[in-house]
Amino acid sequence: MTTETPEPTPARAGRRLPVTDVSLVVLIGSTGSGKSSFARRHFKPTEVVSSDFCRGLVADDENDQSASADAFDVLHYIVGKRLAAGRLTVVDATNVQQESRRQLLAIAREHDVLPIAIVLDIPAEVCAERNRARPDRQLPAHVIPRHQRELRRSLRGLEREGFRKVHVLRGVEEVERAEIVPEKRYNDLRHLTGPFDVVGDIHGCRSELETLLGRLGYRITRDEQGRAVDAAHPEGRTAVFVGDLVDRGPDTPGVLRLVMGMVEAGHALCVPGNHENKLGRWMGGRKVTVSHGLQESIDQLSAESDEFRARVREFMRGLVSHYLLDGGALVVCHAGLPEKFHGRASGRVRSHALYGDTTGETDEYGLPVRYPWAEEYRGRALVVYGHTPVPVASFLNNTICLDTGCVFGGSLTALRYPEREIVAVPAEQEWYEPVRPMHTDAPGGREGRPLDLADVAGRRVVETARFGNVAVREENAAAALEVMSRFALDPRLLAYLPPTMAPSPTSRREGLLEHPEEAFFAYRHDGVQQVVCEEKHMGSRAVVLVARDEAALEKRFGLPGPGAIWTRTGRAFLNDQQLTGAILDRLRAAAEDAGLFDELDTGWLLLDAELLPWSLKAVELLRRQYAAVGAAAGAALPAALDALARAADRGMDVAELTVRQQERAEDARSFTEAYRRYCWPTEGLEGIRLAPFQLLAAEGANLALRPHTEHLALIDRLVEADRLAADRAAVEPVLHRTGRLLVDTGDESSVAAAVAWWEELTGAGGEGVVVKPVDPLHRDGSGRLVQPGLKVRGREYLRIIYGPDYTRHLDRLRQRSLGHKRSLALREHALGLESLDRLAAGEPLWRVHEAVFAVLALESEPVDPRL
Repeated sequence: MTTETPEPTPARAGRRLPVTDVSLVVLIGSTGSGKSSFARRHFKPTEVVSSDFCRGLVADDENDQSASADAFDVLHYIVGKRLAAGRLTVVDATNVQQESRRQLLAIAREHDVLPIAIVLDIPAEVCAERNRARPDRQLPAHVIPRHQRELRRSLRGLEREGFRKVHVLRGVEEVERAEIVPEKRYNDLRHLTGPFDVVGDIHGCRSELETLLGRLGYRITRDEQGRAVDAAHPEGRTAVFVGDLVDRGPDTPGVLRLVMGMVEAGHALCVPGNHENKLGRWMGGRKVTVSHGLQESIDQLSAESDEFRARVREFMRGLVSHYLLDGGALVVCHAGLPEKFHGRASGRVRSHALYGDTTGETDEYGLPVRYPWAEEYRGRALVVYGHTPVPVASFLNNTICLDTGCVFGGSLTALRYPEREIVAVPAEQEWYEPVRPMHTDAPGGREGRPLDLADVAGRRVVETARFGNVAVREENAAAALEVMSRFALDPRLLAYLPPTMAPSPTSRREGLLEHPEEAFFAYRHDGVQQVVCEEKHMGSRAVVLVARDEAALEKRFGLPGPGAIWTRTGRAFLNDQQLTGAILDRLRAAAEDAGLFDELDTGWLLLDAELLPWSLKAVELLRRQYAAVGAAAGAALPAALDALARAADRGMDVAELTVRQQERAEDARSFTEAYRRYCWPTEGLEGIRLAPFQLLAAEGANLALRPHTEHLALIDRLVEADRLAADRAAVEPVLHRTGRLLVDTGDESSVAAAVAWWEELTGAGGEGVVVKPVDPLHRDGSGRLVQPGLKVRGREYLRIIYGPDYTRHLDRLRQRSLGHKRSLALREHALGLESLDRLAAGEPLWRVHEAVFAVLALESEPVDPRL
């Protein structure tokens, strides 16, 4: 006979309590209900903030009830800090009084997290027995009954107070068997890494959507009636829609049918727009104002089946305000979202995601003025959104608006992520007349954000990627505004202004104020091993924008034409447009022959250069300032020497005075010879030389970040192409080579060769050299950006700058202070790179112009112009 052992009866499963991963969990229960034990059993020690522990922090005694007020101040502070950091936080306190819960709910709202209540409803006698068993604390007998009464009063109103989830555990057994189930926020899809295709506002433009999906590579599935009901990408890409699928356009049901099918099949994600929110409320029987295209959706949906409309209602009800994707590196929402709201869940977050934030004002069209949150955004995640139509999608501070007004006759735009490639298809027609024009003719208007005086007036702080914040004082901004508004080129072309350049440290060598060895030593001290010595040309600084054709310039800069040449202050270099065009034609032909347009995949090039001769731009300066000095000396000093000679003949002792005047005459002669070397006659292109020394930018690329050796190699190809073309045409070349020498600052022979070259150049009347680190972004041992270049000017050139007899005052000149000039050079260099970064990224004109304007503003700082 066999005896079977009965199987044990399985224990009853406990209640599963869902707890969102970023939330505020408030434990509620009377003293002795086991809250602390429950917290220890289900949460990490660091996640639990206990009122007893905080009481001990402030009073060294967890039972000191007189310290409760201070203890809860500490508790609320810790809770706020944890929630600000996005961490699950559990409050272990009785929390039976509504006032104590109200303060915690306010903290949860402040940090936009879900408040969750877990109530431990334990019989009073059990709580009392546990209280008596505690050796460290004996509360008065009336405390537990009071807690129980307060708990009873609270139970029915917890959800009304604001708790999004309320879990009530009744009795010891239910508390013991309870299981905490962590759950992710609905908006947390960080595990999805893409690749994604984010699509902007559609507004019922079903045909354009199908065209765009086809352009993106999706294969559309149709039902038996030929209607698009799904689309999948053969490479597994996921479409993400930023909302506003409905209203205004010709086929809202068709758009919904396709998008809903893609979402249901797992081929797409979708967030709601304000138009879905309003349509959903109307479909739910809520009273709404029928405006802004809602009537079109109502009329079109009325022709659909009840089943389809029910499906639409359910779809819109389930849409989540925004999504975090790709590990949090991508945020998709409808109207934009500041970083502090990413991944958070509250009414405030949903409202911002749907509608954005407004200033409370209305514009001339009666539309609300939206707060420009993206202009201040500095978050790590790329935020992709729509809502406010812009003529062209462009990146701004790691954000991009994809609403390009398809329903208004613009285009339907998508962003390929992570490629950051913009794909757009034009609207088939204007389906709905916009209240506000999509763009204006003002500079920047074609991007939807014209330049505004408020962008540059007053004190400004410009954020740069390589130097931090650069401040512009109000008085400097006013001076720059005068130049920009009256003399400068059209700001659409003015993409860059070159920085000032600091001189090398002062030399102590006999008869010299500057010498290249000081520059080499300074860079060696900053850890720069390789530098390039570049010949400093006898001309004027010029920035050159040359286009492959007029269409290329129009496409990128909004103005047709061959390009432009401008000075360091943004003015047209030449008043003669025909001559400017001739120089640009030669440069364009050289770039074409050298293959640079194709190699750099660009329709335009931006170059830093010197345009020679100096007299081409500075003829009036030469006539009024330099020639006048030479002429005055030439007239006065010979007469003085003649008078001294006659005095000597009469026996007067004027030998010392005669020597001084002879030296002054020699200095004046040297001064005249020095500036004349920078002047020669020109006739049309004959006599003009353009010496480029850096390629600054091309379409989509900040070339200024490349090593200087690469720039010079590319420019040599330009110069050679121009020489060959000139030989064929039997004319003079226009492009001029920049001589250079690569120097190892730690190699004595390399330094000596560079010094000898400088002496040869300056001995022949040359201006000198500019010493630059090969790496334009080199930083010293403390992480600070080193000078982008140091100019080392020759003895005779400095005579032009400081006056004919400056060599007789070298001791005084050697006391010149270079600190401000160096600071200015670094700040302007950082701003110049910032403007090129923004230009390459396709950012709006006002963003590029902000950095360009700041360079010009800094130029009005009081610095000795001779430095």
